[in-house]
Amino acid sequence: MGYYFCLPRTLFNQPYSTVIESKEGNLLGAKIARDGQWRFPASDSVPEKFQHCIIAFEDQHFNYHPGFNPISMWNAFRQNSKANRVVRGGSTLTQQVIRLSRKGKMRTYFEKIIEVVLATRLEFRHSKKDILSLYAAHAPFGSNVVGLEMASWRYFGVQSHQLSWAETATLAVLPNAPSLIYPGKNQQRLLEKRNKLLHKLYENKILDQLSYEMALQEPLPQKPFDLPQMAPHLLQKIAKKQEGQKVKTTIDFALQERLNQIAQNYYYQYKQNEVYNLAILVVDVETRNIIGYVGNAPTDNNHQKDVDIISAPRSSGSILKPLLYAGMLDDGELLPNTLVPDIPTQISGYSPQNFNLTYDGAVPARRALSRSLNIPSVLMLQDFGVYRFYEQLQQYGFTTMNKHPNHYGLSLILGGAESNLWDLCKTYAGLTGTLNQYQVNKYQYRQNEFSELNYEAEKKVDFGKLSYQKNIVGAGSIYLTYEAMKEVNRPEGDEAWRFYDSSLPIAWKTGTSFGNRDAWAVGSSSKYVVGIWVGNATGEGRPTLTGVSHAAPILFDVFNLLPRSSWFEKPLNNMQQVEVCEKSGYLANENCPKVSQWIPVSAKQTEQCPYHKLIHLDISEQFRVNSSCENVDKIVTKPWFVLPPVMEWYYKNKNMDYWVLPPFRQDCADNQMAAMDFIYPKTNSKIYLTKNFDSEVQPMILKVAHSQPNIKLYWYVDNTYLGITQNFHEMPLIVASGIHYVTVVDEKGNEIKRKLEVEQE
Repeated sequence: MGYYFCLPRTLFNQPYSTVIESKEGNLLGAKIARDGQWRFPASDSVPEKFQHCIIAFEDQHFNYHPGFNPISMWNAFRQNSKANRVVRGGSTLTQQVIRLSRKGKMRTYFEKIIEVVLATRLEFRHSKKDILSLYAAHAPFGSNVVGLEMASWRYFGVQSHQLSWAETATLAVLPNAPSLIYPGKNQQRLLEKRNKLLHKLYENKILDQLSYEMALQEPLPQKPFDLPQMAPHLLQKIAKKQEGQKVKTTIDFALQERLNQIAQNYYYQYKQNEVYNLAILVVDVETRNIIGYVGNAPTDNNHQKDVDIISAPRSSGSILKPLLYAGMLDDGELLPNTLVPDIPTQISGYSPQNFNLTYDGAVPARRALSRSLNIPSVLMLQDFGVYRFYEQLQQYGFTTMNKHPNHYGLSLILGGAESNLWDLCKTYAGLTGTLNQYQVNKYQYRQNEFSELNYEAEKKVDFGKLSYQKNIVGAGSIYLTYEAMKEVNRPEGDEAWRFYDSSLPIAWKTGTSFGNRDAWAVGSSSKYVVGIWVGNATGEGRPTLTGVSHAAPILFDVFNLLPRSSWFEKPLNNMQQVEVCEKSGYLANENCPKVSQWIPVSAKQTEQCPYHKLIHLDISEQFRVNSSCENVDKIVTKPWFVLPPVMEWYYKNKNMDYWVLPPFRQDCADNQMAAMDFIYPKTNSKIYLTKNFDSEVQPMILKVAHSQPNIKLYWYVDNTYLGITQNFHEMPLIVASGIHYVTVVDEKGNEIKRKLEVEQE
């Protein structure tokens, strides 16, 4: 009974290095064990060459003895006694495994007896193959190198199964005398030991004459090799959860090599502008496997080279806008080309600005997305609701958005919240997977479509059961969102992309955070999702850093490495074809010029066009009239596209085909319904009057839009007359600090008022 339990259940309790391999089995990187030793976890098998070499050198009767060899032990005892020192060892490989597990206890005769007993017990418990694996994993190979696999990389720069006969023989003799491996020292002794072993292999007919002679010509290792560091940040990530294990990942080795080259090239380019960090993540949509992982640029310690940007929270910029667009489409609050206001806006003290600081007056929602306009996005979020959009982001799995929705407010859509590349790619992979599987699964959705990304080769993602209930948004809304994203302006130098037959059919979006601190790009084909981040890990912004200029070029270089895929199949069962107003994008009414358009099934509840109205004109069609000033049979009735005053004021400057409403004929003047509104100041504004270099207070410029051209407006502040304007309605104003009321009256008696708070600096 004591014999049965004498051998510990676990022979080796030493910490191991964390090792990661590509899906092909190539080494991507390793992290040193906690005790400072390079010790790889034991492999399932030992290369055949090493088996022949180590048995021939250490234990020729390994396959036949019960754990010890009494003849060898007796011969060793005789020779050592005669020489009065240890000149020969009589231990078998099994005994050496026991000695290694006992951490090199004193080599006494009593210890030798213990080794013999434990060795026989080991032979009962393990196969010869397992014993060889234990030896190969724990034998010392010089310095802090432990185990065959690590020694192969350290001294020859290859995996153990790739070693030649000469290289394998060199490693086989090292555990017997690991001090021989020091570069430039003991070379002759090491060479003699290696060649002697090669000769024994030749005598045993394991090597033929040609192989033997060629092996003798191979040089000994000189300079140690560095371990591959193909994915150091993925290694860090894995080591936190699976320290001391060998993990076969889903990384594509060839792709990872190319991604590292791309990262290095752009790093050298961007650091000229003091931009030092970037990250790249590539996901296979079908499996959700990560096939490429570059956590940071090859920068230095001064620029946070060890930070894994892929998991780091960063300001999201505009990268979330497609999710809002898809949500509004799916909830029936928007059609793809619905006109959205793009005018100066202030909401509860918040004043969003477009990146180019211009206004279009009104812009189709799809175009607002492809141009990444900020003001339309904020107004869309205001209509959709911050709480509702925040809840959708939580459903997508944005783990870094953990504050109350009120904390973010409307800035949520412009980078007020933080995201990371991992969550972003997971979300877009889920959207793409939804679109891909909808037709395949007969118009059903997989319940776990937005599953976590996977980097373990042995693990398969469970997408859950099929259901007719959508996860977050339907396939039709995703398809139309991707159609809009396909039109995003490509990087400089690729403006004519849509005219190339070989152009990449991908849906993509860029983002730039406030202060030019973060540049994002994310894109999806039907097979892959690619995410890019560029910036400084320290948070320092750079004036020219944008998603289009810095992240998008990397995105397209990465997609050019991936196999081409066709565009998405239209999910017709989740869409319907309707007539929409050609100009406004709303559902058409009887007064609209109509076009046919595909919309999500859920969007049929949107309102009809509010901007097309019937107006009454005289025979010349130059003036508006009504029945009080014109015979009914002479009145010409026409539909007219009419925008609200402020929208119209900006829209007509960008759209030459926009026709302002004709004025009423003079004899109908009393009946005209004029429309005007303030462009500036906005409602409940607080305005700071600044001083120039001469300490003179500078005026604010009041602006008003009126629906009738050439009309005169009369301006008042606090019942004090300011002046009159015609055509261009702008009025400079300087007032004391405090609350003031501005009144504007047109020559027909129509009046508007605005309250404002002024403070002089």
